[in-house]
Amino acid sequence: MLMPFHLAIAVADLEVTKKFYTDVLGSKEGRSTHKWCDFNFFGHQLTTHLSPSEVKQVDSNIVDGAPLPVRHFGIVLSWDNWHDLKDRLEKKSISFITDPHIRFKGQVGEQATMFFYDPSYNAIEFKSFKRFSQLFESFDKLKNIMDRK
Repeated sequence: MLMPFHLAIAVADLEVTKKFYTDVLGSKEGRSTHKWCDFNFFGHQLTTHLSPSEVKQVDSNIVDGAPLPVRHFGIVLSWDNWHDLKDRLEKKSISFITDPHIRFKGQVGEQATMFFYDPSYNAIEFKSFKRFSQLFESFDKLKNIMDRK
């Protein structure tokens, strides 16, 4: 049985954060006080702590020609769930850092990805692999798979 991870992040405003994680992402609010709030973030425990002085936009690296936030977190979804979430976020007019797209289309390691910020500049990535079994494969192993085809 896989155990859920726990991640704690800084936020500038708890009420705005609660609205984003529940209304936009569909997370269920758990325990909370006036200084922090837990969420069921796709089966994992995400804790948001009120700490406005720590909130800032993070640096980015260029990957595949697009700026990707160096510090980010996220979830790997099933292919269908990723597309459903993408459609829901687009309907809510989310401003993407990196628009939803497919990397390595038609190749080994094909994956869907999208990045956006929560209201406190915590960068979130949602991704999915066309073949989930390739999630932890190295580039060398993926290359060997390609060479055999």
